[in-house]
Amino acid sequence: MASGALARLLLGRRAAATPLLARPFAAKARASRRPQEPAFPSEDEDDFAGGEVAAPAPTEGISKPLAEVLRELGKRVPEALVKTRVEDGFSLKYIPWHIVNKILNIHAPEWSGEVRSIVYSSDGKSVSVIYRVTLHGTDAEIYREATGTSSADDTGYGDPVQKAEAMAFRRACARLGLGLHLYHEDMS
Repeated sequence: MASGALARLLLGRRAAATPLLARPFAAKARASRRPQEPAFPSEDEDDFAGGEVAAPAPTEGISKPLAEVLRELGKRVPEALVKTRVEDGFSLKYIPWHIVNKILNIHAPEWSGEVRSIVYSSDGKSVSVIYRVTLHGTDAEIYREATGTSSADDTGYGDPVQKAEAMAFRRACARLGLGLHLYHEDMS
């Protein structure tokens, strides 16, 4: 992985020396729209801290308005994080799924994803996966689904379901704007 490009992505255009991964709980003073956290057990009650009550984990400032999340995801991914593979004689650019996952964790820390369906072809030669990515903002949530298909005969890294899931995950993220510029480059 190109650590310099990932660091620039994490730092964004900020002059701060602390990457965004280290700052997800840097809360701004604002009123919370979330329901109040349940009260912690008293010292008399049985807990797992050996009689000590652990400090609550900070949750303020993690979420952002959905428009801000989508704006961040729509930015161009640094070229150093983009990989190229040759498929059927064509050169294809893509962002590895683990990089997409890190970008989502940075810009949309409360995202969720799920495999909605796994379908094998009737002849057993391919598998298709439907994947849903949901972004949770402070004001709304949005989801996008996409499919990925892999050949059962593909002898590359990973099994066909893993490949189809990674493809569907990347495509669902592209429908939310992440790495979408790669699809537009292919058209020009």
